[in-house]
Amino acid sequence: MRAPIGDFDNAVPAPDCLDRLTEPVAAAVRAWQGSVPADQLLYVDTDPEIADTAVFVEHHGRDLLDRSANCVIVAGKRGEETTLAACVVRSATRVDVNGAVRRHLGARKARFADMAVATGESGMEYGGITPIGLPADWPLLVDAAVVDTDWVLVGSGRRRGKLILPGKAFAELPGAVVLEGLGVDVAAG
Repeated sequence: MRAPIGDFDNAVPAPDCLDRLTEPVAAAVRAWQGSVPADQLLYVDTDPEIADTAVFVEHHGRDLLDRSANCVIVAGKRGEETTLAACVVRSATRVDVNGAVRRHLGARKARFADMAVATGESGMEYGGITPIGLPADWPLLVDAAVVDTDWVLVGSGRRRGKLILPGKAFAELPGAVVLEGLGVDVAAG
């Protein structure tokens, strides 16, 4: 099947290729609920050497920049307590860590989580972290622009492969909170 976005000729419903996903992502796909059917979560195989957004869109089409999202893990700290949260923003933007994220988490300080923490706690590979299958107790902050995009390309849990799903599905993920202004224009920062 051809993917609804990008130049991918071989999109496969994620429930049909669970072995290509990390265990947390595969478990989330198996347990999928919501208004978007699980077979609308599509997996496309990609080269792990070009997983980073800038290189990826150069290879697969610049139009994907506005139709792809990054999922980053942040650590909010207040006193001795640290809260890990995931943030999903369009790839053409950056996460407003010190504004929207810090305020939403009620943290005094917020920063991107260390790579070892992000990968170890999520069970996913660096450069492939996805909001699908994250720990249930993590806040999941999703920029409204992602939800308003018809189809969104996001990591699959591994550097190899991506998932494509309707933007509205992000609002239905466990723990999801949709926020305006979570993603800030890169040129503004």
